[in-house]
This record gives sequence, structure tokens and C-alpha cells, in this order.
Amino acid sequence: MLIDAHLHLSGRERTDDVLRSLDEAGVDIAVLLAPFLTDPYRLDDRDSLRAGNEHLARLVRGHTDRLVGFAVVNPLHTEAPDDLEYAITDLGLRGLKMVPTGWYPYDDCAHRVYERANRLKLPVLFHSGIFIDGRSGRFCRPTFYEAVRDHPGLRVNLAHLGWPWCDEANAVGVIDLINGVPPDESQFRFDISFGPPPVYRREVLHKALDVLTPRLIQFGSDRFFPCSGAHIRAMIDEVHRLLDELEVDKAGRERIMGGTAAAWLRLKANSAAD
Repeated sequence: MLIDAHLHLSGRERTDDVLRSLDEAGVDIAVLLAPFLTDPYRLDDRDSLRAGNEHLARLVRGHTDRLVGFAVVNPLHTEAPDDLEYAITDLGLRGLKMVPTGWYPYDDCAHRVYERANRLKLPVLFHSGIFIDGRSGRFCRPTFYEAVRDHPGLRVNLAHLGWPWCDEANAVGVIDLINGVPPDESQFRFDISFGPPPVYRREVLHKALDVLTPRLIQFGSDRFFPCSGAHIRAMIDEVHRLLDELEVDKAGRERIMGGTAAAWLRLKANSAAD
């Protein structure tokens, strides 16, 4: 089973086109993020985020066996916890995406959203590391996410291995392993979606595999729809080449490409992907 645990919507895609691209890429299950980086959707505009969540809900409707929709909210909006609950209970979305821009992961406004996400038993995907706006990376260092440990049931993924703070990300992730927490119950796992530029990727992945093991690492392409299946497949093939170079065995490879995300998402098929 191949799970792409990090795919963006732009607001311009259609369900049939998304499914066709996934088929072409060989992706079985996709985590789709509501649009927030493409006009007219913006993180600082609450109404646009609500509209983005509604667009995502329409797109995944009838295909939730394969398309897992993650709502986007901004904790700086006082209504964010309620917007999240509406997206889950009324719209049928199944997870949460958060990007610290203007707030830190340990801020009170963030904790209010974490409390609601924890009550709803949601998987959470955080941006970590340098952000595309070139201004918000200072909010997204991996150690700042230690604040989620105040909510023991929360299970999160830190995207991009926190690049360029990858060693810091490894340090955050290894704590549960040191304390004997089973990987599927760890609060942290890490995706290897686009983050480190190509010259860094082999070294970054090598260290992550040694420290975190494949059981805390998951695949995400970080591609934006609408896009071709070939565009997604190119990232899948790049990861497989790196796994070949690093001599990752079949079990480790299956875990990275599906098993870790399946456990994070609490999919019934996760045991088959281990």
C-alpha cells in the first residue's frame, strides 16, 4: 500500500482529475490538504479558509476510502477551534493541517486548537522548518512542537523533517523511542516531503533512518493539484532511489511508503502495511 501523506489542493482541481492522477502515480490513499497557498485562499483570511475546507469536503465526498481530507485553520482566528469542529463534524473532514505564521506552536491560541483536535482524536500535520514565504521559518523550529506533549492523545506529523533543523527534528522524535513508546503510539512522526534541497537529501534521510527508524518516517510528495500522475510519481521514484542507495530493506521501505502513515491515520489496513 502506498500512501501519499502530503498533497495540496489549489481550489482549481476536480475529483475525477485527482483520482486519475493518483491512479497514474500508483498512490492508493492520499492525504489532501485544504487550499491555503493559492488565491483566493490565505492563512490570514478566516472566510477563505472556511471556503477552502468546504471545497475539500466536496472533492472527497464519496471517496473517503481513498481521499483523506485535512482541514486548515489559523489559531490567530479566535473562532479556529469551532471552525475545526465544523469541518470535522459537519463537513466530514478527518484531520488538521497547521502552519505557524505569526504564532508559535507553544502559544495559548495554538493550545486551544490542540485541545479541540485532541478531543476529536484527529491526526495533525504541521509545517516544520523554513516556510515558502521566506519569513515564517522562525515560528516553525521542531523543538517548538514539544508543546503538543501537553496533549498526550495528540498524534502529529512534522513535515519536511524540519529542514534545515533536521538534527533538531531527530532529537524531538527520538524521545518517545528512548522512553519505550511503541512507534504507532508516538506523538511524533516525520514526513520526507520536499524540504531539503537535493544536495542534502541523502544525508538527511540517512540520519533520520538511523535515529528515528522507518517506523517514524512517512512518505509525502508535497505536490499541488491539479497535476499529472507523472509529477507525483517522480517524487516517489526519487525516494525509492534514495532508499536503494541507503540499502533500506523491504519491510522498512513498506513502512515508509505506507505503514507509518496508516498507523498515524488509524486506518484499518495499517497492520497490512507494517
